[in-house]
Amino acid sequence: MSFTAQKRIKSKLKKFTLVILGFYLMISASLYMLQEKLMFFPTILDQNHVYEFEHNFEELFLKAEDKAVINALHFKTENPKGVILYFHGNAGDLQRWGKITGYYVDLQYDVFVMDYRTYGKSTGPLSEQAFYDDAQMCYDHLLEYYSSKDIIIYGRSLGSGVATNLASKNNANQLILETPYFSIADVAKYRFPIIPVKKLLKYELPNYQFIKDVSCKIAIIHGTEDAIVPFKSGKKLFDIAPKDRTTFYSIEGAGHGDLIQFDDFKNAIQDILK
Repeated sequence: MSFTAQKRIKSKLKKFTLVILGFYLMISASLYMLQEKLMFFPTILDQNHVYEFEHNFEELFLKAEDKAVINALHFKTENPKGVILYFHGNAGDLQRWGKITGYYVDLQYDVFVMDYRTYGKSTGPLSEQAFYDDAQMCYDHLLEYYSSKDIIIYGRSLGSGVATNLASKNNANQLILETPYFSIADVAKYRFPIIPVKKLLKYELPNYQFIKDVSCKIAIIHGTEDAIVPFKSGKKLFDIAPKDRTTFYSIEGAGHGDLIQFDDFKNAIQDILK
């Protein structure tokens, strides 16, 4: 091959490399700038919205120290077996999640569920620390009406990080995690394997760190066909959890948001709450 031909090939390879590098940097920058839009899918409710549910409930507005306002629903049943403090997933608002948590009211538990900042009627700037602080505020509110041994902390998907952090700092009855992740970075790597996501993320929600400090019983429930939070991420979390008090429930064939349709899930909940 002539020197001229070799030079031409090197020039083309250099241009190709620069194009790939430029594309890589553009994708990385977009992920950094748009990560909140990729992670959180809130719907906003009018402040005058009137909730309608089958079960009796009280609507609350809790004011945080930074003047943010957290909208919450407290479902109440006669002779409750305890109260479930429920932290929901990354989409929707309390009108949706109030109906979903009705399943646990039917099991004779009071349920307290909050909307994160920017969701529903809740206001204030969203941040990872705000997740934790607002969760603690709700827990402290419940302590005015229940003892810690009657409080079950429940985290679904995104809410698993909030729930596990809260359980690591308080002495609740137990922690239930539905479709949890090892960390946000672990899920992001699954979706963007060639991007250095750990360096780009503003939110960590490192369940793998929190769960080591949880002193109560822990139940992890995960569908084997979950395409949002991979089954292996939840399993990896279980593998480092305290073995003497953690149980893993594998729901064969279930995805991310359809576990309630499976008898194995209902049986798992019955077993956990018995």
